[in-house]
Amino acid sequence: MKKFNRELDLSGFNNSAFLFGPRMTGKSTLLRRLDSKAYFDLLDPKAELLYSARPEIFWQEVSALPIGSLVVVDEIQRVPQLLNYVQMGIDRMQHIFLLSGSSARKLRRGGANLLGGRALDFRLHSLSRREIGDKFCLSDALSYGTLPKISVLITEKKYDLVRELLFSYVTTYIKEEIQAEAITRKIGSFQRFIAIAAQNNAQTIEFSNISRECSVPASTVKEYYQILDDTLIGFLLWPFDHSERKKSRPKAYFFDCGLIRALQNRLLDPPTPQETGFLFETWLINEFIKIRDYSRKHHELSFWRERDHEVDLLVCSGNKPILAVECKSGNDDLKPGTIKRFRECFPDTRLVVASMTAERKRLYNDIEVLPWTEVLEIYEQLKV
Repeated sequence: MKKFNRELDLSGFNNSAFLFGPRMTGKSTLLRRLDSKAYFDLLDPKAELLYSARPEIFWQEVSALPIGSLVVVDEIQRVPQLLNYVQMGIDRMQHIFLLSGSSARKLRRGGANLLGGRALDFRLHSLSRREIGDKFCLSDALSYGTLPKISVLITEKKYDLVRELLFSYVTTYIKEEIQAEAITRKIGSFQRFIAIAAQNNAQTIEFSNISRECSVPASTVKEYYQILDDTLIGFLLWPFDHSERKKSRPKAYFFDCGLIRALQNRLLDPPTPQETGFLFETWLINEFIKIRDYSRKHHELSFWRERDHEVDLLVCSGNKPILAVECKSGNDDLKPGTIKRFRECFPDTRLVVASMTAERKRLYNDIEVLPWTEVLEIYEQLKV
């Protein structure tokens, strides 16, 4: 299988770290490339059973390694009690641990030792367009996503296998991740919720409306969205406001367009123009997140909304917007009234339109309309 050069470089770190990411984003592949002294694969049922029953064996094996060894523990949330021994290995033997997982939720809920500042926190996402390289195709990314195995199958033109794998991903996620989160009694209502959440991807959500559609309380809907966030399957983007108390009505996104279309049962059909708009916005915002996380930029992402005016993405540094991006999949422009009001609110913030179709820069009401590639380059070069 093709090896992708991942933008997250874990080699050369002299500090322990958690590596979290959704299923099938390539965490194990990335970790196996490292020159570790010991690799503990907790996806192996025998290993999980052994260390769950007798976690002290893990410590006996770790303590037998040379001082300052690199140790990898894959899917640490399966046996969270090992984290106590990880801390001992850091403190007593100066070992460097890389700990992967697809959910921090189980660790937190189980009262696991999160190492109290001894470990960095990294995220691995589905492939970025840079990681895919010259084989990257935006229409394929919007239709099928960019999970590594999916991207390989796309380059081989095996679209039937792409669809089968994405449908399998959805059922595996529902079965394994959600049941592992100890809400099996609610699996039916969660299945209804996740289908509705996929239909509302990239749109402003009203918890009460989704509550009625799912036939569960609004508080349960909020819990379900928190589960998507904790398992890194989705996230909420909140409107910009200096007052946290006044923030309401977020927009919800999934981490991968292929997952969205599988949940919507739309993989056999090409995206409609309206669907393309939501998918392009989802993909672009996720690209911003990848750049931010891999470059270790300390930015908060939000969107701006005021009455009938809205801009899709605000990049903020210290609660101050430093870049604003509107996503456009077609040839329509930002409304003059929206531009005027945004300028009144944020006179010093650069506002650009990321166009899916534009081949070169143009100006509209002094607003730069740019090809999406140039907008991503602007963010990559942003130093603030």
